[in-house]
Amino acid sequence: MTSGRPAPQKRLRSLDALRGFDMFWIIGGHAIFAAWAASNSWGWLDAVEAQMHHPEWHGFAAWDLIFPLFLFIAGVTLPFSLTRRVEAGADPRSLHGHVVRRGLTLVLFGAIYNGLLTLDFANVRYASVLGRIGLAWMGAGLIVLHTRTRGQLLWVAGLLVGYWIALTRVPVPGFGAGDLAPGHTLTDWVDRHLVPGRLYREVRDPEGLFATLPAIGTALIGALAGTWLRRADVRDGRRLLGLLCAGALCLAVGGLWDRVFPINKNLWTSSFVLWCAGWSLLLLATFHLVIDVWGLERWSFFFVVIGSNAITIYMLQTFLSFEGLADLLLSKGGHKFHPALLAGGGLALKWALLYTMYRRKLFLRV
Repeated sequence: MTSGRPAPQKRLRSLDALRGFDMFWIIGGHAIFAAWAASNSWGWLDAVEAQMHHPEWHGFAAWDLIFPLFLFIAGVTLPFSLTRRVEAGADPRSLHGHVVRRGLTLVLFGAIYNGLLTLDFANVRYASVLGRIGLAWMGAGLIVLHTRTRGQLLWVAGLLVGYWIALTRVPVPGFGAGDLAPGHTLTDWVDRHLVPGRLYREVRDPEGLFATLPAIGTALIGALAGTWLRRADVRDGRRLLGLLCAGALCLAVGGLWDRVFPINKNLWTSSFVLWCAGWSLLLLATFHLVIDVWGLERWSFFFVVIGSNAITIYMLQTFLSFEGLADLLLSKGGHKFHPALLAGGGLALKWALLYTMYRRKLFLRV
């Protein structure tokens, strides 16, 4: 490691690689591991596959990290886009429109993903993964435009503590205060009254409106990490140490908070925010060290191709069955392939499309 290298000021390849690594599991990685685990008796594969399912309510599995990691990465990019423009002389107020438009566009994409184009407006699920990312990124972006590091830290603390107080102290009609059972929480009550259309679980939705508040904290922690990465006065060793220490601190505080405010993805609890931020910071540090600092980047190309057009493939798989097409192409020789290879057929087609777009420099920029 070269300790004298200044902090990078351009787009980091490690961010695209980490985003692609995250998206890989959504677009086919899980299916490959599930098929591999089902085809043999290797215990370690069963243990890995068991981590690829969400807990029903309280608790944490590795699969719970997929969504907040993506939002965290979106936050990391904020200093490389918005802050950089402000430093170049742009009026922060002129960037408000860009932030709001991008956020609301993701909300629209999320509704389309959930079936908006069926035009059955009363039964569409408007809450969505992309909607949560859009609103949380938008909130974090507006905060970043008007605050510095200290202000952003205060916002994170305020959002997380405020959300904790709200869910444990504000009485919910019919259930009272502090009842964190499914459907009984303030988060669920607010979503039932404010979110139009249908909710994912009828009386609650894991991507509802109220839990967007702590999700802004997830994006802001990412923004703080991005600001740290951009600092030209910080050397590689100190930069990495800072990410590792921040990750360890988030894990420690999140683990302690879990005792009184359980880690829960459905509610996006404050302990969940910090627990996921901790792992996200450690992953960011690892990818940054290997790719940006050590320069070992060739291995990451597979993930960079996915990460460069992550929203594109997320939306396309809604309208085009890559898995169905792969099954059609491989059906005649299916008996000659391992089940894991068959399960990876759809992923291979998706990657081939993304590779073509990457080579032609076609990127969806929301």
